[in-house]
Amino acid sequence: MTVVLDPRPAPALSTAAFRDGMAALASAISIVTTDGPGGAHGFTASAVCSVSDTPPTVLVCINRTASAHPHIVRHGVLAINVLHAGQSALSDRFASRRYTMAERFAGATWRRGATGAPLLEGALASLDCRISDVRDVGTHAVAFAHVIAITHATEATPPALLWFRRGYGRASQDGEDAFRA
Repeated sequence: MTVVLDPRPAPALSTAAFRDGMAALASAISIVTTDGPGGAHGFTASAVCSVSDTPPTVLVCINRTASAHPHIVRHGVLAINVLHAGQSALSDRFASRRYTMAERFAGATWRRGATGAPLLEGALASLDCRISDVRDVGTHAVAFAHVIAITHATEATPPALLWFRRGYGRASQDGEDAFRA
């Protein structure tokens, strides 16, 4: 069921003010990938969220101008590869338009998930998903996806890679500091 409580646009808020506010929200960094008839595509994402555990469902926000957007929608599958603090260079490569998809994928080792989406070897976790719904909201598409399988890192890995105040940081594992740049 979709319920729209107030369809009127929100009062004007500048893009800069919104972005400044959102910079205070620390987010895990993932590389979202897909593969299918259009080939392998991927992008760096900070807008990934759990929706439900029954059925296991996540959402991913994708800028509709991203080169991977039409391929993810057309392929109907995606993988969310959660990055650790040692993978910021890979995050940068998938975030930059100056690299081709082949160049983005060449920087790491990948394997195919059950859906065919590329799973990153060495990620903290990789969620292999089938898209169940896509909604356009503003400049982005929100893809809802059922999680088919999850793989976790099998050996000790660095803490999670985070995005906070427009820069990388990492989650503390000792519990003393919530965030370290």
